[in-house]
Amino acid sequence: MAASKQSGGKKSSGSKELQVSEVPLSEKELKESFRQMLLIRRFEEKTGQQYQMRKFSGFCHLYVGQEAVAVGSTLAIELGKDYVFTTYRDHAHGLLMGIPAGEVMAELFMRESGCSKGKGGSMHLYNGKLRFMGGNGIVGGHIPPATGAAFASKYRKEGAVVLCLLGDAAVNQGTFHESLNMAGLWDLPCIYIAENNLYGMGTSVVRSHAEPDLYKRTECAYGIPGFQVNGMDMLEVYEATSEAVERARKESRPTFLEMVTYRYRGHSMSDPATSYRTKDEVGEWQKKDPIERLKIQFPGLFSEDYVKDVDKEVRQEVEDAIKFAEESEFPGQSEIWTHVYVDCPGYPKGDVSPNKYAFPYDEYK
Repeated sequence: MAASKQSGGKKSSGSKELQVSEVPLSEKELKESFRQMLLIRRFEEKTGQQYQMRKFSGFCHLYVGQEAVAVGSTLAIELGKDYVFTTYRDHAHGLLMGIPAGEVMAELFMRESGCSKGKGGSMHLYNGKLRFMGGNGIVGGHIPPATGAAFASKYRKEGAVVLCLLGDAAVNQGTFHESLNMAGLWDLPCIYIAENNLYGMGTSVVRSHAEPDLYKRTECAYGIPGFQVNGMDMLEVYEATSEAVERARKESRPTFLEMVTYRYRGHSMSDPATSYRTKDEVGEWQKKDPIERLKIQFPGLFSEDYVKDVDKEVRQEVEDAIKFAEESEFPGQSEIWTHVYVDCPGYPKGDVSPNKYAFPYDEYK
């Protein structure tokens, strides 16, 4: 199968109204996708504001501008059955996998009611019951575990596929190449999605990659079909991912998808993003905004009044999430040892029942 720059799905320029009958999504699914993208946008905007107000600290990476990738790709899988691994830019994925907004915000605030019990923070959201295997702080560090999950699914005959979302910079990591070699060799049902927002921190892809068209790398090297997709179009993301999911389920074959997208904010909250790109560049990408694009594609579905109502609803959901986080307690001192050691006597010193500090696997089965 030759590598292609197209996802194979129906394309639209966004310049004309599409009919629901022309796309593989119902009116209800389109409206829910719009709501999800808007929720992510408002959640991230408020997250940035709360960070600047010093409501929480540490690393924080916002997803503003990339909403179509997360929404379109997760829409193509079976929640509760399939696995999702992602990077430290993980708030959107956690919300889409079913973690309540309050639990996500509480985790950012490092409170015990957070989805990782207040110990993970922004970069390490997690919920094993939902098969959301978390955000991961090491660039490319989650690619081997995602590949392992695909191997386990095939070995156990679960029928589950794995979405492994990674940044463009991770494509240069050794873990990427080792993992894709295994996936191609063993026919693993893993879909590797590179969210190519054009910059690895502050370094442009064209300066750091000998082959800046990332999708070209996998077919010749590992026998894994690669496709480049417009990551600012939720429909194209959905169709490309759906085809990859079908290939994984029916043929147990991996796919590599390069989703070309753009982050409007800096790499993290400590990055003003002013030294390595221009306002004109950001402005040009904002004209391709994924939320506005869906409105343009289906103006009959998204009237001005409807959009205002949805926006009001999601803004309130985010405000409620902040209130929930602020009213939650910090983890107690006794929690410092929990979820850390398994069968390690003497932690804390003299404790005769170390297993009580083990990670509660039964909670996440």
